[in-house]
Amino acid sequence: MNQENIQSNPLALVPFGVFILLFIGSGILTGDFYFMPVLVALFTAILVAMLMNRKTDFQTKTMQLAKGGGHPNIILMVVIFLLAGAFASVAEGAGAVDSTVNLGLSLLPQNLLIVGLFVIACFISISMGTSVGTIVALAPIGLGLSEQTDIGVALAMGAIVSGAMFGDNLSIISDTTIAAVRTQGTKMKDKFKANIFIVLPAAIITAIIFGVLTTGNSASIDGDNPYHLVQVLPYLGVLIFAVAGANVILVLLGGIIFAGIVGLVLGQYSFMDLIGLIGDGFTNMQELAMIAILLGGLVELIRLNGGIEFLLQAVTNRVKTKKGGEAGIAGLVGTVNLATANNTISIITAGPLAKQIADEYGIDKRRSASLLDIFSSSVQGVIPYGAQLLAVAGVAGISPAEIVPYCIYPILIALSGAIAIAIQYPRFKEKRV
Repeated sequence: MNQENIQSNPLALVPFGVFILLFIGSGILTGDFYFMPVLVALFTAILVAMLMNRKTDFQTKTMQLAKGGGHPNIILMVVIFLLAGAFASVAEGAGAVDSTVNLGLSLLPQNLLIVGLFVIACFISISMGTSVGTIVALAPIGLGLSEQTDIGVALAMGAIVSGAMFGDNLSIISDTTIAAVRTQGTKMKDKFKANIFIVLPAAIITAIIFGVLTTGNSASIDGDNPYHLVQVLPYLGVLIFAVAGANVILVLLGGIIFAGIVGLVLGQYSFMDLIGLIGDGFTNMQELAMIAILLGGLVELIRLNGGIEFLLQAVTNRVKTKKGGEAGIAGLVGTVNLATANNTISIITAGPLAKQIADEYGIDKRRSASLLDIFSSSVQGVIPYGAQLLAVAGVAGISPAEIVPYCIYPILIALSGAIAIAIQYPRFKEKRV
């Protein structure tokens, strides 16, 4: 790496402040935190960054922007985003979501409905890699369960959000995992193993709490719940091969082919429909891909203007230990997530600085990737203006704020993460690459 003499400059952070202000300001003014398109806010911030540092000509800044956005890690992240979107689309088209939900419903003990709903949400989200997709699939079922019992609808929706955030945090095809792994330069399987040691106790305790809260409640699940085990296999295959350490691009390509074959054999779609589903999956990820590229460019401009150096000094001046560095990473990504209401964007934004903090204090890459994902997912799962709570509240017809107290898992993973930092658990053996 070239040694650059970059001076600390707090003013270089102005473009980032513009981005956050547009995002939050528009939400406060309109009451809709998704009113301002992310790309519009981001492009405005880039224009502000381009107008700064008059010592550098505009053409040079343009090349700096392109260099940041075209970094190999960013482009690889984009490719993985697109393939993950295609897999999710093809698997859903093949009936994998419906079969997985119905399989879980058919196995649910009637005295553990909410616990079972949480477990189903965990499996679907870790398979699909999307919390919002899980919520959309399960929220109507949770609403129906609450209507058949005296279980509150807010509690049922909280169980779904909790399970959805489990997979959003852990799934190897989740965009948050992809972003965390790529920004920290580690591997999917390594991040998964580091992460699960921290969050699994939180998931178990969450299930126990839901069981206690619904003691004495039971009901039968109305209607037929048909499923085909073969439709669940693409999810299982992707999960198993990814955890085993196979190249994630090959895993996703294999998953797309496998799910496509299942859908074709079962007559769920024609070959041309399959091509369309792959295209739809790509399209669903295009905005996220552009956000990753433009944020990479913005971060590079801010870095060259001294903003990242200023942030690094501000964090490290108060941090004296590895433990403090980990707490700094957790606080950084959590704060950005509060501002952006998007855990993937918060990881992409905070990731480069987290990497520098990790390098400065000898924090393992698996550890920094896990912390980024854990604390962004925790915040995302409890903010009332986040997509997850807005989506589930819309189905339930209640305020997102009513659901927050029952989002037990996101709350507990923040506690688990804080404990893991405090006691330095788990401990890693040095990896040589």
